[in-house]
Formats: sequence, structure tokens, C-alpha cells
Amino acid sequence: VQLQASGGGLVHTGGSLRLSCVVSGRTGRRYALGWFRQAPGKEREFVASIAWNGQITSYADSVKDRFIISTDTTGSAVALQMNSLKPEDTAVYYCAANAKTFWTPSAPQTNFEIWGRGTQVTVSS
Repeated sequence: VQLQASGGGLVHTGGSLRLSCVVSGRTGRRYALGWFRQAPGKEREFVASIAWNGQITSYADSVKDRFIISTDTTGSAVALQMNSLKPEDTAVYYCAANAKTFWTPSAPQTNFEIWGRGTQVTVSS
């Protein structure tokens, strides 16, 4: 399985961006999908995740009510709509897949075994 993220860029405070991640080579397995981010000098942190059926989501408190995670009907793509962006949202964003506990979005980061390359999001003040 491979993940390919895209959609990062530079935006002003209050702006919006939409990140996309394509999942290829699934071979019928089910995955919960998530987004994580890592700012310079900081540890990678959870942003949002969604269960395999697209029905249950989970968000970090810092992005709740501003970001929306969604999947397509086949679970082969996951998107992160980011609104009301703040400078503190600046980071490299990664999508990841979790087959261990695919039925829930609430899982430790270590359950996400497959990671895509990151995409840079920069929010200017």
C-alpha cells in the first residue's frame, strides 16, 4: 500500500487549503486513515482521522471546528479541508493508514503503519 499526499501550499491567516491523499495498492484490506503534522522542532502530532467506513471521525482539539476529514466511497482517498488557518497550523502534513484498528478513528499514532510523504503547509501572519 502506498499513500500520496498533495495540496499543500502557502496561505494567509484565515485562508483555506484542501489536502488530498490517494491510497493505492489496498488489495482489499480495510484502513482507518489519518492526517498528522510536524512543525519545525516539534514532534509529529495527530490532526484528524476517519474510520474505514467514513462514518466516524476524530479531531485534535486544536483543529476541531476548523478542519474536516473525509473519504471517498471506496476508501481509496482521504481529504482534509482546512479552514480559518492560523500561523500555528504551519507544518508538514502527512497522511497515514491504520489496518490494526480500522473500525475506529481513535487509535494511537503507532497503529498507523503506513505513511505517505508529507506536504508542506505554510500559513503567513
